[in-house]
Parts: sequence; structure tokens; C-alpha cells
Amino acid sequence: MSLAQLISPLALGQKQQQPGLVILDCRFALENPGYGQQSYAAGHIAGAHFADLNRDLSSPVIPGVTGRHPLPDPAQLVDRLRDWGIDNDATIVLYDDGTGAYAARAWWLLAWLGKRDDVFILDGGLNAWLAVGLPLSQDSPQSVPGHFSGQPDNRLLLEAKQLQQRLGQPNLTLLDARGLPRFRGDVEPIDPVAGHIPGAQCAAFTDNLGSDGRFLPVPQLKQRFAEKLGGRSPEALVAYCGSGVTACHNLFALCLAGYPLASLYAGSWSEWITDPQRAIATGD
Repeated sequence: MSLAQLISPLALGQKQQQPGLVILDCRFALENPGYGQQSYAAGHIAGAHFADLNRDLSSPVIPGVTGRHPLPDPAQLVDRLRDWGIDNDATIVLYDDGTGAYAARAWWLLAWLGKRDDVFILDGGLNAWLAVGLPLSQDSPQSVPGHFSGQPDNRLLLEAKQLQQRLGQPNLTLLDARGLPRFRGDVEPIDPVAGHIPGAQCAAFTDNLGSDGRFLPVPQLKQRFAEKLGGRSPEALVAYCGSGVTACHNLFALCLAGYPLASLYAGSWSEWITDPQRAIATGD
């Protein structure tokens, strides 16, 4: 079974009463950090718990040291997952109302902690759910605390120093999930320095999706990443983005296409630029 799994809205609707099912609403907006909680309160898939990117799926920023969304403390995240009723054998469905990037961050964190079976992203997210006429709820979910016992697998992570040592190596495939204008350094609406890590390729995460907001078919995803790999080993691939969130979308899409789970540079561009000694590049 693939590590990356999708579920359709209708299939989720049929599973909603299934014992052991936990649904996490991962809605968020960078420009309005309160958006997710407000939207959740206005209506969510029945039974879903709210997982906030800043509060639950990240740790506090240390200015000048970390990127914008440092990884959460693993012990605190395990406690939060237990609060949501998650056991080791739970079936988990993740969704947001955009591209799936925030749901993918939650998927990666679960994989990092060892939860790699029965974790699904709702294909097309909340928009797809609403498009087929399925209802929302304003009720608070009821759950019994779970007994999840995950441990972080830091083999999935690459630190900035390790990445610096690998730059220029012929087997490295370094994928930047941001859009081309930010990758090139033509614009930078979020971070104080524009550009990308030298040697990276632009692999905009939004290109994993079709015009309907759903993930592309597996053969198309496989071809997309085969072109990026250029014959190099997928095991040597490293994904990054602005803050370690949308890179997870590329990692999910790679697994969906049948590739192994590659490494994440979690600090990403917003951490890379905290050290002026680290090289940057602009243009293609």
C-alpha cells in the first residue's frame, strides 16, 4: 500500500461513522492566521477536529534562527494527536480548503512520527466535499483520548549544514515547491531575501493538481518527477519551500507517484536566509 493515499468525498461520507476514524481540519491562511479557526467554527466536516498550523503543526519561531514554521516538538505533537483520539491503528483523514498544502504538512508530520498506514488526504479538499452536496456541521467533536505512541524518524530530515555539504553533488535533486516568480527572485512577498538555494529546481507544488483542484493521475505525477530527477536516484532527493509546508505537498505527490519518501529540509528558504554566509541564487 502506498504511503500517500487519497480519499474521495463520497468515500469519506460513507466512512464517517467508522470506529477509529479521526478527521483533522487543517485550514489556514498565511495572511490571516485566525482564518482556519474561524472557518472551522462556521462549519466543518462532522466529527473533524481543528489542527492549526501555527499552534499544533509548528513550534514557535525564533527570530534570526528558525524559519517561519519550525517543526513542532514531537512530544507535544504526540500529546495533541492523543487529544484528538488518535491511536496507532487509527484511520486518519486530513483536509483543508485550498491546495491541500496544510493537509500535506499534517500527513508528513504523521509519517515523521511513524504513522504511515491508513492516513488519507481528502482529494480536492473541502471544496470537493461541498461540490457533491455533502453537509457541514458546527458541532464540537466528541472523542476518547487516544494512545498514539509515535517517535520521530529524523532520517526524513536534512539540516541546513547537511544540505550545504551536499550542494553541487551530482546525485542531488533539490526541489523548491514555491512558484516560479519567487524561485527566480523576481518577487518575494513573504521573506526578506529573494531567490533560491543554488542548484535547486523549481517544482511548484500547485503543479501536482489539475484544474479541478484534485491531484493529477499517478502516471502524470510520475512523469513530472521523473523529469525533475533526470535519472538520479529518488532516494537522494531533497524537498524544500518557503517554510517547510508546501514542500510536504511535493513529498506526498512523489509518494503518490510511487517514489519513496524523500528528505525534507524543514527550515527551508526562510531559515536558509537567516545566515548571510549561505549562498543564494536568482534567475533560472
